[in-house]
Amino acid sequence: MESVDMLFEPVRAFLVQIGTFLPRLALGIIVLIAGWLLAKVVRFAIEKALRAINFNIVTERSGMDGFLRQGGVETDTTGLVGVLIYWLVILAALIIAFNGLGLTYITDLLGRVVLFVPHVIVALVILAFGGYFARFVGDAVLTYCRNIELQDADLLGKIAKYAIMVFVVLIALDQINIGGSIIRQSFLIILGGIMLALALAFGLGGRDWAAATLERWWPRKKDDPNDDSAR
Repeated sequence: MESVDMLFEPVRAFLVQIGTFLPRLALGIIVLIAGWLLAKVVRFAIEKALRAINFNIVTERSGMDGFLRQGGVETDTTGLVGVLIYWLVILAALIIAFNGLGLTYITDLLGRVVLFVPHVIVALVILAFGGYFARFVGDAVLTYCRNIELQDADLLGKIAKYAIMVFVVLIALDQINIGGSIIRQSFLIILGGIMLALALAFGLGGRDWAAATLERWWPRKKDDPNDDSAR
């Protein structure tokens, strides 16, 4: 009799483990289903709220939606934010489910992804409003230069726009921690090299060109021979 009990002891232990695991598995499946439904509701609500405050107009005017369309993305920036929030809720549900199953290694990995997704969302918001502001400043500079009849107004407007966009992109990259310090240092080195090259050009061989450019932008008033005040 004792030998028979010893033979069935592993089977009994295995059945006990299954009996302990099945309720956890069922609870995990329920959590995943609830998380999936919640993710769909949250995505719908977020997209509706963003379109209600005209966030999609900001992203369209900033050029982000056009950039996504050129890259083959079917949705706009608002839809992309909704997708990211959708997967954020799904990942949170997966963490709860795997934690209930005791799979701590997977939960740690998913936890890192969950912490990364909000940074991506913030970076998209920074790019949207930064691009909109850069375009506004570029148009303002262009309009002002045309009003004062300054030549090369289009060039100055583009310089103002793209200068702001460079700093906006650097801030966005720093938000998601993708080579932020390396990119900033490279940008500063390139900017310093450009400024040094311009200084040398103006100082050595570009004085005539600089004078001609300044004369074209801000022409000096010439004395009128018929004007009595000039005599």
